[in-house]
Amino acid sequence: MKKFILIISVILVVAMVGYFAFLYNATYSEGVRSGELIKVSRKGVVYKTWEGEISQGISGAQIFAFSVMDSEQKVITDLKKYEGQYVQVTYKERYRTYPWWGDTHYFVTNVKKVTSPFKIK
Repeated sequence: MKKFILIISVILVVAMVGYFAFLYNATYSEGVRSGELIKVSRKGVVYKTWEGEISQGISGAQIFAFSVMDSEQKVITDLKKYEGQYVQVTYKERYRTYPWWGDTHYFVTNVKKVTSPFKIK
């Protein structure tokens, strides 16, 4: 009986480690989005996470909400610097997320300032 419980316990631990390793490494999609950066904030009660929003439409009807990992300090600094300007972000969409990672499934990995297509010269 002890051998059976040990085998079941090992199987459960290996399954949980595999599940969390999959969530950590697997991405559902990767891409690039552009828009006016309208919000960057650090929020949360228990877990403080970096969250942001990009307006992708003229009227602000299309909002792209995203999170930034704490390890991406350059991205966080650039987002603060470019707030209110037109930017292009590179992101990874994950299947699921942990509460200490962020509120969304979209995680920004790079940001750069670009020229807005709406500006008339």
